[in-house]
Amino acid sequence: MKGGYQYYKVFGFNRRFKISERRPPPDVIKAFNLCTNGEPHMSPDHFQRFLIEFQGEEGVMVDQVKMIMDQVLHQLRPKFSVCCFTLDDFFNYLFFDHLNGPITSEVHHDMTAPLQHYFIYTGHNSYLTGNQLNSDCSEVPIIKALHKGVRVIELDLWPNSSKDGIDVLHGWTMTTPVTLEKCLKSIKEHAFVNSPYPVIITLEDHLTPNLQVKVAEMVTEIFEDMLYHPKAGDDDEFPSPEALKHHVLLSTKPPKEHLERQINGNHEDNIASLDRDMSQFHHIDSDDETGDAGNEKHEQKTPPEYIQLIGIHAAKANKELKKALTVGSGKGKRLSLSEQALEKAASLYGTDLVRFTQKNILRVFPKGTRVTSTNFKPLLAWMHGAQMVASNMQGYGKSLWMMHGMFRSNGGCGYVKKPDFLMSRGPNNEVFDQKVALDVKKTLKVRVYMGDGWHMDFSHTHFDKYSPPDFYTKLYMVGVPADVAKKKTRVIKDDWIPIWDEEFTFPLRVPELALLKIVVRDHDVSEKDDFAGQTCLPVSELRTGIRAVPLHNKKGEKFESVKLLMRFVFE
Repeated sequence: MKGGYQYYKVFGFNRRFKISERRPPPDVIKAFNLCTNGEPHMSPDHFQRFLIEFQGEEGVMVDQVKMIMDQVLHQLRPKFSVCCFTLDDFFNYLFFDHLNGPITSEVHHDMTAPLQHYFIYTGHNSYLTGNQLNSDCSEVPIIKALHKGVRVIELDLWPNSSKDGIDVLHGWTMTTPVTLEKCLKSIKEHAFVNSPYPVIITLEDHLTPNLQVKVAEMVTEIFEDMLYHPKAGDDDEFPSPEALKHHVLLSTKPPKEHLERQINGNHEDNIASLDRDMSQFHHIDSDDETGDAGNEKHEQKTPPEYIQLIGIHAAKANKELKKALTVGSGKGKRLSLSEQALEKAASLYGTDLVRFTQKNILRVFPKGTRVTSTNFKPLLAWMHGAQMVASNMQGYGKSLWMMHGMFRSNGGCGYVKKPDFLMSRGPNNEVFDQKVALDVKKTLKVRVYMGDGWHMDFSHTHFDKYSPPDFYTKLYMVGVPADVAKKKTRVIKDDWIPIWDEEFTFPLRVPELALLKIVVRDHDVSEKDDFAGQTCLPVSELRTGIRAVPLHNKKGEKFESVKLLMRFVFE
């Protein structure tokens, strides 16, 4: 943005404000001069030195450096003749978030571990377009979720009005239905647009056996080779995301008679054990705390062709929560808890939760009173190893920003490898306990240099009718309780290109679970401060050095131009 003047109408008079020019902060000038040895141009060798010494990119080769410089120069000066940067070119490069972003865009975690080793991007009531009571059901939010990298799609299955087909809707509400066929076809078409890793469809099944047969036929016909078929001789552990690439899995609660057949012929003690195990769970995997009202379904035999398609067996804990968290022998299962049940379990049986999630999959869903499709804070669930923290993707707010932040990890593929400490045990069977005091493991230093782009994405009176905006930035560290902190820059008055150049320090005990939430607002004396952008970044994935940090709107959609220039250093 070049200098000049901007005019605002105040009581019929023009009020003039000088427009700042975007200029490099002192640290950028210093880095340029050090790497060029004071010369006015930065060669590929100089730029390589900058990437290694200032940005921590140890393995970068000269050929890669030249490719980056060519991309930048083609955009800035298409007819350039010599591959070198001026200070302005270098400064512009630093704002190119696709080349100099705060986190890597590539999958880099080990994807060969069993599914329970990963946090998985999970939707709740994925078919709803709005609130939980009377919004439309549609395939559109499912498609949007898949394009964002969501890997777990939830569908509630109900008989249609004529009882001869299957609808997807939120039961016992006024939501308008969408057909199961339309949802499944949309999943097939869009499942792997953003990520090649498996899509898991969790089913809340309120169907009669004849309709379950139709479901089996439908999913088999629509997904064909994409559908994962579990085998009787499979290992006790779940398959890995790598092994399940481009596959779709079904997860729901198998009927009791199927489990009884599985152990038919075994000792009578096993039958008694099964009855005890089944008493810990409702008969369906449902967000409805009262269970399935359609008991008639359970008095009939579930068709085997439906049972055989269940890739991940699911259950839901009732009042005997501690028993439900017992880690048994045999293959792992998926357990569903409401957010209230999670809070209780974390308070009373925190280490049992961690042990449970080392073998099994834990899904946590929002409480039923969140009728406006708000979300709960996911950190408590992640601290205890819960893989599927179900969120209403059609909503927005701070909790969903955290979800976006976590799943920017690992190239945004929807699977994030859990920290090793959540999957390991000590010599005395001890596991991670977030209540135990820990020493500081790392210290993150964050410098907020400046921001730019608002004048391109917003009208000049968007934030204030009578003057340019007064921006400030807030930094929130979220994670284990001991790591939680917040910092704030000073307010820069009447400037579309605020320069703060302030540094903040965050000591971290569990950096693997920490998220850095960044929010920019326009200060307003008489009214609530205006929102001006946000992002949330996984601390464990931060690239060190001076980085361009793109901001997003409240719904998590990236602004076209708005960015911060920041520096991240670990000590």
